[in-house]
Amino acid sequence: MHTGSDTPAAGHDPADSVMRLHDIGFAAPTALLAGFGLTLQRVAAGQPIPGSFWGDTEAGIIGNTVYARDDTPVHSLLHEAGHLIVLPPERRDVVHTDATDSIEEEDATCYLQIVLAGRLPGVGRERLMADMDAWGYTFRLGSARAWFERDADEAARFLAQRGLA
Repeated sequence: MHTGSDTPAAGHDPADSVMRLHDIGFAAPTALLAGFGLTLQRVAAGQPIPGSFWGDTEAGIIGNTVYARDDTPVHSLLHEAGHLIVLPPERRDVVHTDATDSIEEEDATCYLQIVLAGRLPGVGRERLMADMDAWGYTFRLGSARAWFERDADEAARFLAQRGLA
């Protein structure tokens, strides 16, 4: 089970280590999200990201659109997109900034973002899980990899029931 927040760990600067959209470009993530009926909207450098729950460089969501800048972490983009993907389409339309307070949906989102990373050239599951750990995601078993491999059965079932994994 995923526990805690998805925000950077206190006293830790994840900016030095995580992969950002400027590292992979927008073309592949745009195509990936389009396959789920989502739009990726690029936000100009220095501008606030609409629909960002955490602010700063974190991706934002409004309706079927994910907002990100070049300096947005790839894990953040995939996490916010994952929130929209796990929601039924009728719930997506009303999303603005905060997609859910459901632990089940949050866990499914974390699982899905790892799976989706495998579909992005140059990213992959291993890198994304390392970035999640560096950013400060917290999991009962101590790391994203341990959770994904040994404690994410419920999240995988949730996604499978919806035809997403």
